[in-house]
Amino acid sequence: MAIQCAVSVDGANLVASLAGGLRLTDRPALQEQLLKCLADQPEALLVDLSAMWVDQPPALSSFTVVLRQAAQWPGTPVLFCAPRPRTRELLSTADGRLPLYPTVEAALAHLDGEPRTVPSISEDLLPVTGSTRHARDVTTEACARWELPGLVAPASLIVTELVANVIDHAHTMMTLRLSLRQRYLNIAVRDGSPHPPVSAAGLRPEIASGRGLLLIDELAYRWGHLPSNGGKVVWAALRRT
Repeated sequence: MAIQCAVSVDGANLVASLAGGLRLTDRPALQEQLLKCLADQPEALLVDLSAMWVDQPPALSSFTVVLRQAAQWPGTPVLFCAPRPRTRELLSTADGRLPLYPTVEAALAHLDGEPRTVPSISEDLLPVTGSTRHARDVTTEACARWELPGLVAPASLIVTELVANVIDHAHTMMTLRLSLRQRYLNIAVRDGSPHPPVSAAGLRPEIASGRGLLLIDELAYRWGHLPSNGGKVVWAALRRT
């Protein structure tokens, strides 16, 4: 893409610094880069706009897409920092809901005043059959620790299908992560294959691979997938109630 995106680490946060003129042709690549940042599940994603200007205002819809995805999963705050006056005006006109801050430091100060520690459990798994049982054990332990007995069964089924999908199709190492948000139990499996899962809506049950994504579609409040550096993340959210 013509616009440049440099990603750096600031503690548990990621900072994506954009530079150059934003055009419509930049939109797909920019969205993918920012979605990859979300796939890393940082505590917050700060988008530094100080070196960016807008050549074609409709391209700003990329930020709305990223903000909407962050709200669905993983629940990561996305803060837009230091826009130039004209960029700030365009962003305010395009979508007044975008959280804008005058500087990166101001955004960090805002985050310091918010409780953001998210309870989570991560486990690296091999692409072997025994990993499905181990993943279920990890999930049961997490639900017990967080006092969510009603989610043990659906969470275990979802984890089994996500891990089995990696074993059957991706054939790579994977990382299972469960995190507890205010309203949701989030489940994510990251693997080393860039190929997205096949949507359950596009398959007849009799030709789907096992219950697979059809089952996840029935059990999860929301589910989806994001590109990540070196692969993808498939995620699902279960309501805590």
